[in-house]
Amino acid sequence: MQVLEKDPIINSAFDWSAIGKQMSAIVGTRHVVQKREELITYECDGLTSYHDLQRPQLVVLPQNTTEVAAIVKLCDQQQIPWIARGAGTGLSGGAVPDQNCILIGTARMNKILNIDLANQRVTVQPGVINNWVTQAVSGAGFYYAPDPSSQVICSVGGNVAENSGGVHCLKYGVTVNHVLGLELVLPDGSIINTGGEIGETPGYDLTGLFVGSEGTLGIATEITLKILKTPESICVLLADFDSIEAAGNAVSDIIGAGIIPGGIEMMDNFSINAVEDVVATGCYPRDAAAILLVEVDGLTVEVEANKLRVEEICRQNGARNVTSASDLETRLKLWKGRKAAFAAMGKISPNYYVQDGVIPRTQLPYVLKEIGRLGEEFGYYVANVFHAGDGNLHPLILYNQADAGALEQVEKLGGEILKLCVRVGGSISGEHGIGTDKRCYMPEMFSEQDLESMQWVRMVFNPQELANPGKIFPTPRTCGEASRGNKEFKGIDRL
Repeated sequence: MQVLEKDPIINSAFDWSAIGKQMSAIVGTRHVVQKREELITYECDGLTSYHDLQRPQLVVLPQNTTEVAAIVKLCDQQQIPWIARGAGTGLSGGAVPDQNCILIGTARMNKILNIDLANQRVTVQPGVINNWVTQAVSGAGFYYAPDPSSQVICSVGGNVAENSGGVHCLKYGVTVNHVLGLELVLPDGSIINTGGEIGETPGYDLTGLFVGSEGTLGIATEITLKILKTPESICVLLADFDSIEAAGNAVSDIIGAGIIPGGIEMMDNFSINAVEDVVATGCYPRDAAAILLVEVDGLTVEVEANKLRVEEICRQNGARNVTSASDLETRLKLWKGRKAAFAAMGKISPNYYVQDGVIPRTQLPYVLKEIGRLGEEFGYYVANVFHAGDGNLHPLILYNQADAGALEQVEKLGGEILKLCVRVGGSISGEHGIGTDKRCYMPEMFSEQDLESMQWVRMVFNPQELANPGKIFPTPRTCGEASRGNKEFKGIDRL
C-alpha cells in the first residue's frame, strides 16, 4: 500500500464573484455571505487561538437537502474545497476554513421534522440546537440523552460530526449510540440514506462510520435520533475532598461496586473557585481540593439504594461532606457550575486552551498528578474539569496570548498531556474530535498502517479531498510536533 503526497487542492484562479452568483441562484442572494467584514464570524470555532486565522472565500446558507446537494455538486464540478459548519462551538478546529474554500453553514436548517413518541424517535435537521430536542419532547416525559456542556448553543449536526458526549455519556453513551439514521449528501452531491427507524439494520454500519467523521465524508442533512423516557427518580450528590487523588479513587470504587451513575463529574480547586466567582452557586466549597458530582437515576427504589452506596463509598475515600438533591431546582443549581466551568475560565484568564483526552479510570490519580507536574514544568496553571466516570479529561491551560511564545508553549504542554493519556492506555480524544488541533498526534495512537486504512475509507467517499480538507490526518505525514496553522504545510496525504 503506497501513500502518495500531492499539493492540496488550492486554486487561486477561482472566480469567486461568479461562484457567489451561482450559489445565490441556489439559495438566494441574501443567504450567501461574501463581505470580508461579515466573514470574520466564520474564521474560527470555539477553540479561538490560532496562528493563522483564515476566513472562507464565501459562506452559503442552505435550508434543505436539495440545496445542500446542489451546492456540493457545484463544488465537485469546479473542484472547490468546502467545509460544513454548525454552530461553530467545536473545540478542535474541525470547522475552521482552510485556504481557498467555501463554508456551508447549517444555521437555517433548524427544523424538527418529525416527533414519533410511540417509537421514541425524533427526526431533525442538522442546525437544530441540542437542547431543543429535549425541550420538544419533555412535556411528554422524554428526553435526548447526549448533553455536551454547550448543549444550549451547539447543533445536532455538529454533535454528529464530532460524536459528542456530555455529562450523561457514562451511562447512556455518546452521540453515535443515539443516532438511528441519516440522510447524507456525499462529496459528489449525491444523496443517500443510512440506518433507519429501528436500532439495528442489516449490512455495513454506515451510520456509525459517518458519525464522528468530522465532515470528511459528507454532510448530514436529516438526522433521526433516539429519545428516552425520563427516569422515574433522579438524585445528584456533591462530595468534596481534601485531595484530587482521593476523589479519583472514589470514582474507581463507585464503578467497581457495579454502580453506573448517569454521570460522574470532577472539578479541582482552581475550577471550583473560578465557577463560584462567576456563577456563585453557593454549593461548591471553595476550600475543597476537588468535588465530585454524581447523578444516579432510574426506579425510585434503585436510586435510593445507589444514593446511599455512593455516599458510603465517597466517605470511605475521605469525603469531608456529601450532600444530595432530588428536586429539579436544586439539581439544576448543582449542575449549573459544572456546565459553566469553561466560560468561567474566561473571566480569570485572558486565554485558555482546552484539551480532550481519555484515560482508564484507574489511572486518574496518577495522570492528574502528572498534569500538575507538567503545568509546573511549563509554568502554566492547569484547571481540571472532566467526565470522571469515563475518564474523559478536559484540562484547561490558562495563559495570555499577548505574551511572546505563550501559545506555542501551551500547545506543546497540551501535546504532552495527550501523549501522557496514550501512554497509560487512553486516547487523544473523547468527544471534541481531532480536526486540525490534534492531527499531528494521531501517530502517537495509531500505526502507519492504521492511518492508511482510515485514508482508504475516506477516499471511498471523498476521492477529490474537497470535503473538509486537511483535517484529522497529519499533513504532511512527518508533521510530528507541528501545531495547527503549520506554516510548513506541503500537502495532503493521498492514496
